[in-house]
Amino acid sequence: MLLPLLVVILGVILLYRWYRQRQLLENLTDKYVFITGCDSGFGNLLAKQLDRRGMKVLAACLTQTGAENLKKETSSRLQTTILDVTDTKSVSSAAEWVATVVGNQGLWGLVNNAGFGFAFGANEWQTKEDFSKVLNVNFLGTVDVTLQLLHLVRKTQGRVVNVASSLARLPLVGGGYCPSKAAVEAFSDSLRREMHHFGVKVSIIEPGCYKTQMTADWDSHRNNVTRLWEKISTPIKEDYGNDYFQLYLKNLKDLTGKSNPRIHEVTDCMEHALTAAHPWTRYSPGWDNMLLYIPLSYAPTAVSDYIFS
Repeated sequence: MLLPLLVVILGVILLYRWYRQRQLLENLTDKYVFITGCDSGFGNLLAKQLDRRGMKVLAACLTQTGAENLKKETSSRLQTTILDVTDTKSVSSAAEWVATVVGNQGLWGLVNNAGFGFAFGANEWQTKEDFSKVLNVNFLGTVDVTLQLLHLVRKTQGRVVNVASSLARLPLVGGGYCPSKAAVEAFSDSLRREMHHFGVKVSIIEPGCYKTQMTADWDSHRNNVTRLWEKISTPIKEDYGNDYFQLYLKNLKDLTGKSNPRIHEVTDCMEHALTAAHPWTRYSPGWDNMLLYIPLSYAPTAVSDYIFS
């Protein structure tokens, strides 16, 4: 008797969860959403998705070329601005522009998507500056943009969506990328608890390995690791040996080469976080997440150390 009862209870829970996650907000066409990193990848596709939904997209691109190309592929509703998230003056200028555009209506959604990923390499081969470069984009850039726009999101009791990574749960490579994404997770968790009082919801996106410019450009990854290897001191290089260097390159190529081309799985999660009546706290798209990264992140540390060492 107990087993059938448990099956029924589980079925009811799953049905309720399915029903709850399918409930969407009304009047989406009245809402402004600001997205960073729209030149390519997730940000570019999300801007197009939300534009097709009729939302008022404010897309921040790093380059003028990226902004012009995006405008060619979207409606006249979509507006663009140039933003370097590592430059506080640039962030302040973008924040002022957003405030002017949204006016008294406020900002419904903020998506911190801009990121830098050509930063993999053994920790000992790198310097503080190497770590700073990626932390300034992925973490401090996210913090700066959020702090300068949060009052506009609070006004609408809206949404903040921050892009972290599965590598924040399970760091597989050295360098500043994994720490930067782990910092985004911690910042988002504390922000979510603070904003609960104001009705603002904060969601974290933890993509697995997807085929974006960061993963597809193997030459840039190889060149960066080679640069790190060539500039370390001779004693350190002798300790590691050329075989270690070659194996590191091979493993990194395997990691980035097995990327998932269905990047819409990530942007669908972002869209849900912005448009659902009950957004999730965390989204972890990708079969590699479901079958590998998440289970291993909860397994004893000795297990993941054995597999990835």
